[in-house]
Amino acid sequence: MAQDAALGALAQRIAAVPDTGIAGLLAIMAALRDPETGCPWDVEQTFATIAPYTIEEGHEVADAIAREAWDELPGELGDLLLQVVFHAQMAEEAGMFDFTDVVAAVSDKLISRHPHVFGDESRDKSAEQQIKDWEAIKAKERAAKAEKGVLDGVALGLPALTRALKLQNRAARVGFDWPGPAEVLAKIQEETAELVEARDSGDHAHLTEEFGDLLFVMANLARHLDIDPEEALRLANAKFTRRFGSVEAALAASGRRPEDSDLTEMDALWNEAKAAERA
Repeated sequence: MAQDAALGALAQRIAAVPDTGIAGLLAIMAALRDPETGCPWDVEQTFATIAPYTIEEGHEVADAIAREAWDELPGELGDLLLQVVFHAQMAEEAGMFDFTDVVAAVSDKLISRHPHVFGDESRDKSAEQQIKDWEAIKAKERAAKAEKGVLDGVALGLPALTRALKLQNRAARVGFDWPGPAEVLAKIQEETAELVEARDSGDHAHLTEEFGDLLFVMANLARHLDIDPEEALRLANAKFTRRFGSVEAALAASGRRPEDSDLTEMDALWNEAKAAERA
């Protein structure tokens, strides 16, 4: 009898869900999280277990954009929006906040950070001045959150390369920076030499530390050259995937796989693929 009543309540809830719009999405999420009639997997999730999916969905949005897969982008953006709705639903259940609070927070932030659009400031300013103004506004926001350090508030959950860039940008805005790429290149040579010494020492923890230092300086070089290091690495990954695919295709033409070949042959096929791309 209790089960029939629960199923009846679920049927009523489904019937009440709007066909489209954010209200419908919120109602669907609430139904999925219902302890009695919802999805067991959705019900047992927490902020911590959902967070990795949130990050993953953000990357999938970026991937669709990088591939210019515009037909896929609405679905990927929907998946990302679902993550926001999921977190908001869990917060509402815990009495912390709800989706309306999320919308209000981002709306207030957009308005406060654009006084030249929503206030009385002039829109006649350079991009460089806009960045300085934004940093001043964000500094006030950090102060209100009791974040006193220049580097406070740079999210720990960011991809390490992206976080390195943000940390360096923050430091550079207060004058802690190399003058230009030449000095960064010199630092890369220094860090490379230290990496070789660490390799020869046999101390793996030290080797890991020096390798991290080298990556950090490489990110700084990207910043000085106005290169997005994440994008550069994505392009390098795509190039490697494409050229290795050419190697596999060449071997398949003779009925073989990479494990049936050797490095010398595969390197020659790689060079052929490279030359073909540049022709």
